[in-house]
Formats: sequence, C-alpha cells, structure tokens
Amino acid sequence: MSKKETDTYFSRYFEQYDSMAPEDVLPEGCRMAAREAFLREGMPDRSEEAWRRFPWDQVVGKPYQLRLQPEEYRPMESFFQCSTKDINSEMFPFLNGWYLHCNAPLTRFPNGLVAGSLREALRICPEMVTPYLDRLSADANGWVRFNQALWQDGFFVYVPDHVKVHHPIQLVNMVNSVEDIMVQPHNLIVLGEDASLKLVHCDESLECNDSFINTVTEIQVGAHSRFDYYKLENKDNRSSMVNHLFVRQEEGSTVNTHTNVFNGGLVHNTIRVDLAGPHASVRNNGLYLADGSQQVTNVVFVRHRATDCTSNQMYKGILDGSAQASFMGHVLTDPHAQRTEAHQINRNILLTGTARIFSKPFLEIYADDVQCTHGATVGQLDEDAIFYLRSRGICEQNARILLMHAFTMEVIDQMDIPALRDRMENLVSKRLSGESINCGSCMQCSRKFDFQIEAPDF
Repeated sequence: MSKKETDTYFSRYFEQYDSMAPEDVLPEGCRMAAREAFLREGMPDRSEEAWRRFPWDQVVGKPYQLRLQPEEYRPMESFFQCSTKDINSEMFPFLNGWYLHCNAPLTRFPNGLVAGSLREALRICPEMVTPYLDRLSADANGWVRFNQALWQDGFFVYVPDHVKVHHPIQLVNMVNSVEDIMVQPHNLIVLGEDASLKLVHCDESLECNDSFINTVTEIQVGAHSRFDYYKLENKDNRSSMVNHLFVRQEEGSTVNTHTNVFNGGLVHNTIRVDLAGPHASVRNNGLYLADGSQQVTNVVFVRHRATDCTSNQMYKGILDGSAQASFMGHVLTDPHAQRTEAHQINRNILLTGTARIFSKPFLEIYADDVQCTHGATVGQLDEDAIFYLRSRGICEQNARILLMHAFTMEVIDQMDIPALRDRMENLVSKRLSGESINCGSCMQCSRKFDFQIEAPDF
C-alpha cells in the first residue's frame, strides 16, 4: 500500500464529514487548519521508525462509518456492568465516541472539579479548555491531525489548584455497533498547581464488528501536582486502535502511566512526555499479552527540557502464537537539562518460534551531567527454573504459568489502586492459564469470543 493510496483513503472521510457535519463547537478555522495540515503532510510512512511495521493493509480500504451524532440515550446498566466492585470510582461512560448521559453532560463537583463531555465544556466554559486544547499535540503526525479534524466528543477533566481528588475517576470507552465504525475521541485533562488525580481509562468492545479507534489524549500537569494514569485495552480481534497520549509536566510534578494491553487485533500506542519544569519525574510502565495474529506496538518518548528531572520506563510482554510486538523507547536530554536521571528497560518472553518482538530502547543525550541506562531482553522461559519447580512436585504447565505470572508482577505491583491491582493480577492469571470465558461486560452477548482473554469489565 503506497503512501499516496493511504492518504487518499483517509482524505475521503472529510467528504463523509462534510455531507453530514453536525454543529461545530470548536473555534472557527480549527478543523480546517487540521484538515489542511493532514492534506499537506498525510499519514506517517515506513520511513519513520515508529510506523515501519504498521500493517496499513489491515486498515486502508475498509468502509468505516463516522459516528457524527450520539446514540439515543439508554442507561449504561442495561448493557454494561463493572466487575471491579471496590475501586470506588466516579464513572464516565462513552459510547461510540460520545458521552453517555441523560441530562448532565458536564458535572461540577463541590471541590471545583469539572468532568464530563469535552464538547459541552467548550460550550459553557471555554476558558477552561481553549488555553490547553491542541497545545501539546501541535507538532504531531497525520493521525493526530486526522483526529483534530474529525473528533466530535471526548472526556474533559479540570482539577483546580490545591484540589486532591481522593477517589479515582473512571473513563469507559465502549464500542457497540452493527456497522463497521470509525471513532475519534479527543480527551483533555488539566491539573492545576499542587493538585492530584487518578484516572482509570478502559477501552471495551460490546459488539464484535470491525471498528477503528483513533484517540488523542492531552494531559497538562501543573507544578507540584501528581497524576496517575491507568490504561486498560481489551478490545476484540476485529478492532484496530491508534492511541496518542501527550503529557506536559511543570516544576516538581509527578506522573505515573500504566498501559496494559490484554487484547486487540491491532494496537499502536504512543506516549510523549515533556518534562518542562525542574525536578519533575515520570514513570511509564507497560504490560502486553498477545497471541494469535495480534500486533501490539508501544512507542514512548520522553524529553528532558529542565534540570534535575527523572524518567523511568519499564515495559514487559509475553507473546504466543504468531503475535508481533514492538517497543521503541526514546529519551532525549536537552543540553541544559543537567543532573538528568533516565532509565528504560524492555523485557519479553516468546512462547513460540513464530512470535516476534522488535525492541529499540534509545538514548539521545546532549547534557554532560546525567545518569542514563537502557536495555532490552528477549528470550524463552528459564528451563532450569522449570526443572526446579517440577522437582518440587509442580507439573510443567503450572510451572510455566507460575514463571510467567512472576514475570508480570513487577509491572502490576506498581499500580497504586489495590482493587485495580488485584483485578489485573486475576486477569493475567486467567489469561496465562488459557481459561476460556464469556464476555462479562456485555449483558446482551452470551456467546464466547474466539480468543482467551478475560474482558476487564470495569
């Protein structure tokens, strides 16, 4: 598939948008500027390392339909239930890219927290939105431009200065359609100074038709604030996902991201962190379990712009069948970012001879007072460890499961929400044991999926 054919395919969605464009809430010219940038630059091609192995043929040519109007409202409880009972979160559901609500598109809490529909926030409190919207993704690629030109709704959170949000906020993105659809969510999270927030972001499939989700999430973290982000991706094998997460951190701020990929036909995650103020720190953790013909890519870019900043990356993967995964970790240290500390590691286990992993941790250092390390490992399960466990009366299958479970726990233990951590450990155990289960989220669907991963039905 040539780049010209790819760009032409995606450009046709602008015609579909124009034929049934809804009322626009963005400032005049914003969508047109994004469209013109896309038409000028197009999608990234295989000359870019992050997209060298992207299977364009799996996406280009499918007749996806844009969802430019929200679904008729029906209570979420009629088709989705949360199985993590003790997370104590405030849940915000989205269905096919639109915020699912009856008469409350935006919620204002007593402590000043504002959360709900980004579309509605642009209507009634643009002063909270416009200073930050599209500021972090201004220099992004064609996927982001495509999203900026077509998005209709997304999740908005505003945390005022000095506000500590003690209970997690949960964003649930659901796809449920008998048509093949394309969804373009755009999320914006803003934390003021000395604030804190934990966000659990879940991607779910209820109906198993072909779907394409192109998500852009922008996160602004103020000085001395803390933000914890938990991403759980559990789509069906007919789903394709491209996710871009942009984070900007001010002085003394702390960010922790946890990206967990349990299923999806095609998943491509990009995280870009800008450490803009001194003494900021970020930790990016990831876990991916893939089998069959699934393809998972994780791209993590951290730029140290200021002095005395710290970054850590730890991604682990287990691949079975003919699955493919890629990890690209890039740390850039500016010349004046002295006393930088940056570490990145990618570890992988291949269970078959046909599974493939492409790993490229990378350091680009222009400062002279730094502590930076990187590394990657790819291998099989330790046969000596298996022999030891078998000598203690454990069968070979259970010995392998125990070793894989221990391999994943280094990532899971970093999660700071106990109920969520326990739920992830349970999901991993079921996944590694090959337990076949029903779709627990969808109350309408009683059949079994053709893959063996439990749906994290938050």
